[in-house]
Amino acid sequence: MHEIEPYYNWRHLYTAEEDENSPFYGREYSEFEFSNTVYNYYIHPQWDEFGSRTLYMKLLYVDYDYNYAIIELLGEWNDAVENDIMQLKRGIIDLMVAKGIYKYILITENVLNFHSSDQDYYEEWYEDIKDEGGWIVSINMPQQTQYDFQRSHIDRYIKLFDIEQWRTFQPQHFFQMVDNKMLRLDSQGE
Repeated sequence: MHEIEPYYNWRHLYTAEEDENSPFYGREYSEFEFSNTVYNYYIHPQWDEFGSRTLYMKLLYVDYDYNYAIIELLGEWNDAVENDIMQLKRGIIDLMVAKGIYKYILITENVLNFHSSDQDYYEEWYEDIKDEGGWIVSINMPQQTQYDFQRSHIDRYIKLFDIEQWRTFQPQHFFQMVDNKMLRLDSQGE
């Protein structure tokens, strides 16, 4: 797991540690000191912790003009034991919503599994952004994780899409593609 790095090809466009509005503003990273773990496996030091012991993130891109964020996740999404959604909602999302971010793309291809609890924080997140036309989308979640996500009915709040070639896009084009998919879903009444 230590070889899985957050996506880095947009770093010339955005870095969370240099964004004064980011929850990670001013953070410094080591390329050599591995201290965080998932399942007792060390993870790359570029991943950010936000209060969970099993789920880590990287804020890949934020656009305050178009009100969206692209967040990559790594690890186990465990609401049952770790209450990861509460940690994410209170420690990161609430701060971003206050800065006008209401469209969220979650890159979840490295979320190894999902354990559900209640839906309260998902519903609250959705309620916080829906009046602004906001949405939450998960990209490339593994099938076994999707199954648990859908079985828990979290997909009411977070839509699941597969976009295999997302890395080939610039962030603005990637966002536009996802936004168009959400507009089509809304027009179909889903």
